[in-house]
Amino acid sequence: IDEDVASAVNEAANHINRMLDNPAHISALDILRWPGVLASSEQDFGPARKAAGELFERTVSELVTVREREGERLRPLFEDRLATMNKLVAEVRARMPELIRAQDEHLKNRFEQAKVELDPDRVAQEMVMLAQKSDVAEELDRLEAHITEVSDTLQSDDAIGRRLDFLMQELNREANTLSSKSIDARVTRAAVDLKVLIEQMREQVQNLE
Repeated sequence: IDEDVASAVNEAANHINRMLDNPAHISALDILRWPGVLASSEQDFGPARKAAGELFERTVSELVTVREREGERLRPLFEDRLATMNKLVAEVRARMPELIRAQDEHLKNRFEQAKVELDPDRVAQEMVMLAQKSDVAEELDRLEAHITEVSDTLQSDDAIGRRLDFLMQELNREANTLSSKSIDARVTRAAVDLKVLIEQMREQVQNLE
């Protein structure tokens, strides 16, 4: 307690009380709450600051180690799903010629059953247009390219979280297009399986830097 300041505050309070018609009582606690009455000696926080800095550095180092270990555990998860995706893409690619031929035969049979006489050239044009609409070769190529890019990115020692997140968006876009162009239930199932695998990887990508 700074006795000089406390005494001065008390004297000032008494002086004001004498001036007032209805003086207010001032207690010892009121005086103690006055700024400057209670003084504290300066403390040396150097040792605490040093200890906090060392603890922070150790914590960051341990965090990096844990995140690296977590990343290594996630790598097989990505690799397994990428391998399954490659297999699905290859199966769809191998099946497409057969599906397009079956679609052509189906349309020709429907024309014959309807006994509609159509211009052969016109029929050929329609078939070409339909084949173009159902052609997913470009989507399959891009899926394979993105899968390869994800696999290559996983080998990098740099931060890859943002890049993988972008690649997941691209993979999902191609899977959606494949589904929208599907002319067979098996292709639709493959597209759905691809989207499930992509979503599983996308959730894990959120755990990567």
